[in-house]
Amino acid sequence: MPAMNACVTSANPGRLINRLGKHFRHKIEAEWTETDGVLTFSIGVCRLTAMDNELQLACQSNTDNELKELGQVVASHLIRFSGDEVVEVYWQAVSA
Repeated sequence: MPAMNACVTSANPGRLINRLGKHFRHKIEAEWTETDGVLTFSIGVCRLTAMDNELQLACQSNTDNELKELGQVVASHLIRFSGDEVVEVYWQAVSA
């Protein structure tokens, strides 16, 4: 199953998880706490983990095309909801 990860710097990664969860809960299954979250889309799943000054993202989909789309959706919303804190998300493919 194709997967990719990203890590972004944030002074308050828990706040970003909360914002993404609240936004997406109206459209998809979204569960979150202050330290982690799971966003379940029809095209895949993205797990969010708050660390010290970091937000870690781990996405997984059934196909490469779905994974690419999932990454674009999550990244665009993260950038929009972060203010000026996140300007780009750099995804790295995970080897099977």
